Amino acid sequence: MNNIKAILFDLDGTLRHHLPSSGEVFLQYLESVNIQYSIEDKIHAERWEHFYFASSPEIQEDSIRFKDDKNAFWINFSRRRLIALNVSETQAAELAPQVSKHMSEAYKPQVIVPEEVPLVLTQLREAGYRLGVVSNRETPFQKELDEMNLTSYFDFLLAAGEVGSFKPDTKIFHHALGMANAKADEALYIGDNYFADVVGSNQAGLIPVLYDPANLFPDASNCHIIQSFNQLHDLLR
Repeated sequence: MNNIKAILFDLDGTLRHHLPSSGEVFLQYLESVNIQYSIEDKIHAERWEHFYFASSPEIQEDSIRFKDDKNAFWINFSRRRLIALNVSETQAAELAPQVSKHMSEAYKPQVIVPEEVPLVLTQLREAGYRLGVVSNRETPFQKELDEMNLTSYFDFLLAAGEVGSFKPDTKIFHHALGMANAKADEALYIGDNYFADVVGSNQAGLIPVLYDPANLFPDASNCHIIQSFNQLHDLLR
């Protein structure tokens, strides 16, 4: 780690959290209508959601199929999510419209920044690291960073839509390295989505760090794992 010059962060699920999570609201609703699931089903569905939003073939297919009907997209997403929770395909298709409707009405989360983040970012800047945020957002997201009082910590922000490359595609990571003025082996990439952040940054040659406070991927072997940003200090020694 002695040659690290740049530390790059994912945004959603890493620096920016929603509480309660959509998964919590989703499961609470299913419990209210007597849908049973196991802990293993819950973990499988959470991992599936990470995979789905990692520019998976499924989300690419759905984005094209439902490009003119946002409501239909989320109904279909609810159907897929129910199947991932081990609900039968028939029951998932029946439940999906009401689940999607409930989520649109009841899911009103607060945006939370992990409490240790400002101090950790201050220390990283003082240590001389170049810092950036690289997100799979379609459009620039500085407004969100401004609202979280985080913009000033970063040297640059990069949305995938700006370069037409979405994680885990390596192009976005290579573009970020150019902005950071760093070689791949001189950069850490920290993100919560194993399929997008770890797989993508690893393929691009960066050093991947999985931020996994919920311990969803304890067996991940091709990356460093942290549950708190405070653990970065030990990692960088």
